[in-house]
Amino acid sequence: MMIERIEAFLNNHTICVLATVRDNMPHCSLMAYVVDERSRLVYMVTPRDTNKYQNILKNPHVSLLVDDRSQGDFPGQRADHALTVHGTCHRAEDQTTKKLVRERLAKTRPDMRDFIYDAQSEVIAIDIHSFLFLDGVSDAHLVEV
Repeated sequence: MMIERIEAFLNNHTICVLATVRDNMPHCSLMAYVVDERSRLVYMVTPRDTNKYQNILKNPHVSLLVDDRSQGDFPGQRADHALTVHGTCHRAEDQTTKKLVRERLAKTRPDMRDFIYDAQSEVIAIDIHSFLFLDGVSDAHLVEV
């Protein structure tokens, strides 16, 4: 089933491009992320004084791009899958959730530990509305959740 394939793709990666918009100006950021157990929420950590965070406060509609292009950097490898996620973003409020997200991110990205636990960083959550999975150059699958 396509949704299971999409969820596996999302869960098997840890880096995405987050697109935000403010005043009709797009802004993209490379982000580490983790996903909830149902693959319906994506969590990230960002400092509050960044463009992306200020954009989200003004316009919570965001898009993520997760792809496997880095897996195609070697001869003979083919990487042509991309997942676009559309959703709305908000600050995570639950302290237990925030703690778990920080722990999971620090485990997958120990090089970012200081950043993840910085007092000026905020845990943000993206409620997923839809997935657009590109399987090859022209085989696209839209799944609304």
